[in-house]
Amino acid sequence: MDYEPTHNYRLVVFDFDGTLADTYDWFASVINDVADRYRFRRVEAHEAETLRGMDARGVIRHLGIPAWKLPLISRHMHKLAARDAASIRLFVGVEAMIAELDAAGLTLAVVSSNTESNIRKVLGPALAARFRHYACGASVFGKAKRLRVVMKAAGAAPSETIAIGDEIRDGDAAEQAGCAYAAVAWGYTRADALAARRPVIVFDTPGEIATYLGTR
Repeated sequence: MDYEPTHNYRLVVFDFDGTLADTYDWFASVINDVADRYRFRRVEAHEAETLRGMDARGVIRHLGIPAWKLPLISRHMHKLAARDAASIRLFVGVEAMIAELDAAGLTLAVVSSNTESNIRKVLGPALAARFRHYACGASVFGKAKRLRVVMKAAGAAPSETIAIGDEIRDGDAAEQAGCAYAAVAWGYTRADALAARRPVIVFDTPGEIATYLGTR
């Protein structure tokens, strides 16, 4: 796709799981053990596509997870991700796209519910160094605060910032923080569900991100 840049973004903030890293199959492989441990509904194979069309609150309601258990579950998932980090891969095209954005002089950041340690392990030292700011370990609905922290640290106004993610909650956080939101079609949430929330664009491939941001 060809795009005519109509923006002046200086700061590009990425989600991690489902946006940079292909963690869906890993998540699917561990979620029912986690469900048994914390006593919420197991995810049946036939439910996967339905859940991928929901926002995070809808998924949590569907699985019957009380709010007080969310921090416990998050910490346990972080430990599992650390255990399995060596087996988690980035999506094809992500490394080249990040290198291109960095070379073009854009400031890159990660805002994620995952831990900075896990993220750096998967990225590897060279790629991790291309990100100037990390705001990680956010609660499920705590990303807006982290986005504001990153914008302040980078000296970027909301109008100069675009957040890129694969979930509806990423878009909600960007709206609360006052910055633009772009969605990716290759992550946890279905592209049609993302598009219904009117992001500035839905990317089909990592290469389209560099094109849209005017680095090609």
